[in-house]
Amino acid sequence: MIVLQKPNAFKILFTLRGSIIPHIYRQVLFIILMSTIISAVQHWIPSSFSSYSAAPLTLLGIALSLFLGFRNNASYQRWWEARILWGQLVYESRSFTRQVMSFVDDKAEGGLEAQRTMVNLAIAFTHALRHRLRNTSPWQDVDKFIPPEHHVSARQAGNLPEYILRLLGQQLKQCRQKNLTSDLMIQNMDERLTSLTVVLSACERIRNTPLPLAYTLLVHRTTYLYCFMLPFGLATSLGWVTPLVCGVIAYTFFGLDALNEEIADPFGEAANHLPLTTLSRMIERNLLEALGEADLPTEILPDEGYLP
Repeated sequence: MIVLQKPNAFKILFTLRGSIIPHIYRQVLFIILMSTIISAVQHWIPSSFSSYSAAPLTLLGIALSLFLGFRNNASYQRWWEARILWGQLVYESRSFTRQVMSFVDDKAEGGLEAQRTMVNLAIAFTHALRHRLRNTSPWQDVDKFIPPEHHVSARQAGNLPEYILRLLGQQLKQCRQKNLTSDLMIQNMDERLTSLTVVLSACERIRNTPLPLAYTLLVHRTTYLYCFMLPFGLATSLGWVTPLVCGVIAYTFFGLDALNEEIADPFGEAANHLPLTTLSRMIERNLLEALGEADLPTEILPDEGYLP
């Protein structure tokens, strides 16, 4: 995720990291080249292209803008919902840890171990969720927080975050059986686990439900068709300015199309995706600090305005 601190005009105009330009520059250059050729032909052979009204292109441009705007809203809604869910994960993890550290009797036999196990499992859940959404291997981050006796069964689990929630449920059951906390607090802590289950299911819904393919194809095809037709409609009236105008319009339409496609899946590792690694590290630091750990992992800071 790109984090800009008071960007100036120079940065806005010329920054490339986080920009959509690397993804669309080939299409834009092709439109500029094609527009230049058409303008040259029109300049040297004026009768090559018939002069016709730009009204059809105007109507098509308005329709395309509406399509892109609607798709932009749908993609951004997915991105923003994903950010809300990870915000919920932050405060549910903190709330669960606070309840565990405050209301599980650490003076009773097994109480201190139960606290440490449940907080570690909450950290493991955060890392496991991130890796599941990004389809990466979780074991380097997760193994140290899961009790060794569960390592084999964890690797056999089809859904690792859900498996960790089941382990947390078993820990609550053991706390109840050993009278380490009251039934009321068991119920409150179980509500936190239910909220974590909601976060997991909602994130999986976003990841596994792409935007309808037919709508995506319609926007793609209309964008390319419009940009290819545009030079023929402008060459007669604009002359040598046609490549510049067509390039700017192609940058706008191709850029919106590519950006919509990128943020529709907000859990990736591109510059405009959510900073899941940063959020996971923040949760890990907060929960380990609640356990009284002094050796905390390094805080992730922006690297040239980028958070992973």
